[in-house]
Amino acid sequence: MAFATSSRRILEAILATTSTAILFWFGNGLNPVWPLMWIAPLPILIFALRHSWRSAAIASAIAMFLAGSNMWSYLHNALGAGAIVWISIYAVAAVVFASSVLLFRALVLRGAPWSALLALPAASVAIEYLRNFVTPHGTAGSLAYSQLNFLPFLQVASITGPWGMTFILLLFPTAIAIAFHLRHTAPTQALRIAATGIGITAAVLIFGAIRLAQPSPHQLVKVGLVTSDLPQNDKIVGAGSDAQRLFHAYADQADKLAAQGAQVIVFPEKLAVTVAPYTQAEDSIFQSVATNTGATIIAGVLDVAALYKYNQARIYQPDAPIATYDKEHMLPPFESNLKPGTNLTLLHKPTQTWGVAICKDMDFANPSRRNGQAGVGLMLVPGWDFNVDRFWHGHIAVMRGVEDGFSIARSAKDGYLQVTDDRGRVLAQTRSDSAPYATLLTEVPSAHQSTLYLLLGNWFAWLSLAILAAALLRLYQLRSGETTS
Repeated sequence: MAFATSSRRILEAILATTSTAILFWFGNGLNPVWPLMWIAPLPILIFALRHSWRSAAIASAIAMFLAGSNMWSYLHNALGAGAIVWISIYAVAAVVFASSVLLFRALVLRGAPWSALLALPAASVAIEYLRNFVTPHGTAGSLAYSQLNFLPFLQVASITGPWGMTFILLLFPTAIAIAFHLRHTAPTQALRIAATGIGITAAVLIFGAIRLAQPSPHQLVKVGLVTSDLPQNDKIVGAGSDAQRLFHAYADQADKLAAQGAQVIVFPEKLAVTVAPYTQAEDSIFQSVATNTGATIIAGVLDVAALYKYNQARIYQPDAPIATYDKEHMLPPFESNLKPGTNLTLLHKPTQTWGVAICKDMDFANPSRRNGQAGVGLMLVPGWDFNVDRFWHGHIAVMRGVEDGFSIARSAKDGYLQVTDDRGRVLAQTRSDSAPYATLLTEVPSAHQSTLYLLLGNWFAWLSLAILAAALLRLYQLRSGETTS
């Protein structure tokens, strides 16, 4: 009999661990299947409430560690990270997930299911928020990015940023797990908890549907994007004649887009090295297009100055001095030798304001939030992805537009040419390798839209930290009560 019980427990552990690992593997990562994330933790949560804390901890940790294998190829092959880096990242993620599950389990089994309902989502948000400050990748690991294609749900980012999305994404399966556990012993409470989880989710989706149904502003800008993944262009081209050859090729494409009405044209990140004495000749190529066509041109370069190197966007406008923007957030180790910028670059047009950022800047709340506070209605973003992450990293920027009330025009090598509005809708998109010089031309709303997140910032992350502290205090009180009795 004991053998049968042990075998059944092992089988349940394997099924729960495997199910959650598979759901996380496909539901999160570079090409997420977003519906799976809504139930991904459910098998482990149900298992944790039926078995010992040791079994729950081991199963939870293994499930999360296995789920992280979906990022191995990306971290190793694209980013050049060694096995120890991947192991370190997902070992920490496994411990954090297991700890959150144990907190959830302890609260439910000690008669505090309402605290448990909030504790696990709050713990996950708290970890994501704190990790945002201590890693060079900002918010990039947030579970919220698995939901970028779920537009009604994405709208809650305009209130809470990604933190509210992660919270509700985990609140739903947590409520179902608690309700399932209490269905026989406390059916009324089980029903209330399930109704709460489902009701909050439904309210968020109704809000999102209403927000999506609101008409877009009529203030439109015609945007052109150009990118080339040809072997001779899919690198940082050297200064001088090579750079001028590439600039002339891009200028030809810009001329064609301007002839079709493009008012602003965005090229990718780090097209070529610019260094004196070649800079003036190189600048004149794009400046002449801007002057002759009236279009504004944004081109990414690696600018080598006397003391520092900058990942820079150079901005060419008709009858105006050349403006620049220096990238704030660098990708280690590839850009560890570059000096980060600190200032916004705003382009003030007669009835609107445009902002400029570069690639990885959009993984962070800032500088996007500062651009939103400055009234930017359109962000112009040169980028350079790693091909395999063209969807995941290319679409992370979408979240910033929903949070801060602006449209985005992003042109990336080894990625997408993509234009999105402030609701996260993809208005136009094409692959960078779809032609020798891939181009895209579309109209995009350019009026700034205010949001609560822009006004209040990371208030929901702080609320989650407070909820987590309250849950830990509640658990301490329950344990103290047990000891006393």
